[in-house]
Amino acid sequence: MNLSEMRSRVRKDLHDEDAANYRWTDAELDRHIGRAVRELSLAIPLEAKTALTTGPNSRELSLTGIAGLIAIEAVEYPTGKYPPSYVQFSVWADTLAMLVQGAPIGGDPVNVYYGKMHTLDANGSTIPPQLEEVVATGAVAYAALEWASFATNRVNVGGQDTWRNYLT
Repeated sequence: MNLSEMRSRVRKDLHDEDAANYRWTDAELDRHIGRAVRELSLAIPLEAKTALTTGPNSRELSLTGIAGLIAIEAVEYPTGKYPPSYVQFSVWADTLAMLVQGAPIGGDPVNVYYGKMHTLDANGSTIPPQLEEVVATGAVAYAALEWASFATNRVNVGGQDTWRNYLT
């Protein structure tokens, strides 16, 4: 699925399929879809792995090069062992510190397993097919909330006491 297909699915659920008279622009729906993708990513991130390299006599690794990082799940050091050798670690800001006895000499590979943001764009998606409906439903909900907020009290034909009568 790509962004255009998701937008069509969302428009269908919103009953906004008259191209001559759309209630939501493509940009508005894309924003709602993006928000739903971010929310899904925080709950069920895309699993990823990257190899980082240690610096000389340092247990610290920079995480600035990892795009869309949500959370570090595991750190493997040294790599290439069976069973894998996972080490304890701590993360502060954009620095991962391996909690190991001796500092690495430098140039050692470290495998970092992490969760990251899903993508949904014109080229495709990283969202599993079984979760696409969750994103569509979330985007529809955000669009409906936006419209409800916009429409609230736009037309009031009951006069100034409408709110009191409604409350009563």
